[in-house]
Amino acid sequence: MEHLSSPIPTHVLPSPTALSAARSAIHTTLSRTGLGPTATTQHISTDLTPGFHASGSSSRYFSAVTGGATPAAVAADHIASTHDQSAALYAPGESIAADIDHHALQMLAELLGLRPEEWGHKVFTTGATAANVVGLACGREAVVAEAGRRVGKEVSVAKMGLVRACIAAGKEGVQVLTSFPHCSLVKACSIVGLGHESVVHVGREEAPWRLDLEALEGYLKDEKVVSIIGVSCSEVQAGLFATSGEEMKALRALADKYGAWIHVDAAFGMLARILPDTKEFAALRAGVEGIELANSIGGDGHKLLNVPYDSGFLFSRSGPLATQVFHNPGAPYLTASSAAIPSPLSLGIENSRRLRALPVYANLVAYGRAGYVDMLQRQVRFARAVAAWMESQGGFEVLGTKGEGEVYMVVLFRAKDEKINAELKQRINTPRKIACSGTVWDGKPAMRLAVSNWKIDLERDLPVVKEVLAAALQ
Repeated sequence: MEHLSSPIPTHVLPSPTALSAARSAIHTTLSRTGLGPTATTQHISTDLTPGFHASGSSSRYFSAVTGGATPAAVAADHIASTHDQSAALYAPGESIAADIDHHALQMLAELLGLRPEEWGHKVFTTGATAANVVGLACGREAVVAEAGRRVGKEVSVAKMGLVRACIAAGKEGVQVLTSFPHCSLVKACSIVGLGHESVVHVGREEAPWRLDLEALEGYLKDEKVVSIIGVSCSEVQAGLFATSGEEMKALRALADKYGAWIHVDAAFGMLARILPDTKEFAALRAGVEGIELANSIGGDGHKLLNVPYDSGFLFSRSGPLATQVFHNPGAPYLTASSAAIPSPLSLGIENSRRLRALPVYANLVAYGRAGYVDMLQRQVRFARAVAAWMESQGGFEVLGTKGEGEVYMVVLFRAKDEKINAELKQRINTPRKIACSGTVWDGKPAMRLAVSNWKIDLERDLPVVKEVLAAALQ
């Protein structure tokens, strides 16, 4: 992958002047006649794009796990827009859009070390938030139905609604047991009717991102409610993992015993499964070991898969259950399907959606497993080099991780000098050469440097990061 051949913008963030000019150029009222396509395109390219940050085009945008878009993915995204195919309905006599969608998901499962045939429900979503919505909706359906079966009743949330179904099953509601959840999981709980307060934190006291299995079983024993177990793989602050392989086996046994559903929020952690089985990556591989024992797994494509927004995915083990939740009652014209390829229409939220599978398909075909391994190794090694340099300087404190081997592709840090730390985000981002995000760790301000762009290069980019961080301490 010739990542060095792509030019890197000098400034990762637009200047205040550029932001102001671009903002003032936005049309805020509807014109009577319009500018016309040519003039509008020129307006957008010349007046508006200077107000965008360089998250996709710069390897030095570390403010979020945004990845970027490879040349293959960008080209595919343009083609998807040009041909404007809906991949929601499988209509083999009309288009191959759903075929591309299906086979892209098959290849993605292979990349992630999952057996495609074991995951009867595979669907592209708008991102990890929507993937969590789909996973929790399936989990909600499964656990309430299982509670009904245990008392000899046929119960379905999809048919009856959450309140009536829970009452019929003799339960008061659904709880989501998790540790260090991403806010999108909590948001998804609201969307699917469980509510923010259904989320119960069962992390270890000394390491709150790791699931406390003893405490978790205590909550599973509560016969008044049914449970979904949420596994953070990996959590968003420091990239730490909630489980190990043995713990996933124990979770699977607990879920089977108490009729619970295991949903993995693997927005960017899941890709650690492709790292080589070496000492260098042993701690990371341990964090994703056994994830295949879950009932559902959700992830983001526009993170480490390095495809454009908006792209996510959800895998679950039950095709029939998904169809029960997401099918369209009373619409026979929307039921086209095939034994080989189930209609995506009945597997996810949207009845109409763009062919967002095409950029994923393009990357998988263009770069293969070896290309993705190369990308992720460079990202991890870069993050570790930054963390090691920080530790050597004495002015920074690397947070969360214990030793270089635990660093994934996120570096969580703060300045040891409290006055500098209070201004650290401004000091780092003001030169606009790199961008990092501010956060809070243990109740104090901290910074997060997330390495996810496919262009990252140790020799080219590390000196710039060192220069900016060193200056921030002055």
